[in-house]
Amino acid sequence: MLKGLIFDLDGVLTNSAVYHLTAWNNLAKELGINLTDDQLDSLRGISRMDSLNLILKYGDQEDKYSEAEKEKFAAEKNTKFVEQVEKMTPADILPGIPELLSDAKKQNLKMIIASASKNAPKILTKLGIMDEFDGIVDPATLHRGKPDPEIYEKAQELAGLNADEVISFEDAQAGVQSIKSAGQFAVGIGNKEVLKEADYIVPTTKELKLSEIESVFNKNKREVGEENG
Repeated sequence: MLKGLIFDLDGVLTNSAVYHLTAWNNLAKELGINLTDDQLDSLRGISRMDSLNLILKYGDQEDKYSEAEKEKFAAEKNTKFVEQVEKMTPADILPGIPELLSDAKKQNLKMIIASASKNAPKILTKLGIMDEFDGIVDPATLHRGKPDPEIYEKAQELAGLNADEVISFEDAQAGVQSIKSAGQFAVGIGNKEVLKEADYIVPTTKELKLSEIESVFNKNKREVGEENG
């Protein structure tokens, strides 16, 4: 039985992922690194320092900077990102999300945020939906970033639920891998080829319908039960 929903934030509830990628791209250019679209896209869903280290790897600059310098770069990027967050309003919630959250509330489902972003509380407050959620995984408590399952396992624990009682939402390949490694049902939002490991995929949030997702979730559980039986 479905008892909870777990959400990534950037690119799932709002389009703040665009702000992240723009800030990272600008920092990369300052460091003399020109990122391809695919390289930039690979930064979706992963932590701040993991993103920076990946950018440096793409530019063959992995050993060029000290940890202190890297922390400075990451802080500069975050400052520019937060400047954009300050301008956010409830109008920045992605289409289909208000209806999804409302339907979940009607079913008394637990709702948890599993985002690598340290700015999640600020963003949710700006969007006016902070009170919709029962918990937010603190990225500072994590030892490993996506695609490791740790963040989704912690979200599940926060909800007090089992892996087979939750549905988790992601727009990034690393995030979907994280969900599946945690043994949870994954909803992918975006390119079906990139997110092919997800159990249910929609091109945009507009197509998210809880009743349809839950139907596939229940069918999936029945099939797993039959296999195990």
